[in-house]
Amino acid sequence: MEISWLGHSCFRLRGREVTVILDPFAPSTGYTLPRVSPQIVAVSHDHPGHNYVAGVGGTPHVVHSAGEYEIADVFITGIQTYHDAVNGQERGANTAYLIELDELSICHLGDVGHGLSPEQAEALQEAHILLVPVGGQSTINASTAADIVRLIDPKVVIPMHYRTEAGRPDLDPVDRFLVEMGQKEVTPQPRVSYTKSSLPDTLQVVVLDYRRG
Repeated sequence: MEISWLGHSCFRLRGREVTVILDPFAPSTGYTLPRVSPQIVAVSHDHPGHNYVAGVGGTPHVVHSAGEYEIADVFITGIQTYHDAVNGQERGANTAYLIELDELSICHLGDVGHGLSPEQAEALQEAHILLVPVGGQSTINASTAADIVRLIDPKVVIPMHYRTEAGRPDLDPVDRFLVEMGQKEVTPQPRVSYTKSSLPDTLQVVVLDYRRG
């Protein structure tokens, strides 16, 4: 499975037979969504930076809430979380997704705004690969993101939703998360590919470059 970061919180998961797009963004984010025609789109919450299904080609199946789904041999579990630390009273609900594709489990946390409860962490602990927001402001910051990484204990973690040249200038840079994870320097990659047998034995922190996704 190939993973590309398209900017903000949007990823493309390209499996052997199925492509999934997570949190497609509107042009107002500052990023440019490439031409994509996936079979599945998953939306974490109803904000323009995450729910721009109109910018996606084809006629994909759209998942936008908690629950269990089976689409084209892809298993998706949506876990109810919140966009803030006060049970959604400020920014509403958020759905974290656990996606089983090509024998790999990928967790996309969307714009989670709080640390995970024991029940939420347990529901997501099967994740091999964790996609986590780290930029603070409207979601969790680097410190809380690192705490969640330790709770879920994935093989690979990929940060998202942080300051870049294109995106929101008020977000924290990814460097703060790298420091929290004990990483001095990580070279951004255009994309990464994994199979279940090629997953690293110890935690790998991967930074992706949206400009080459």
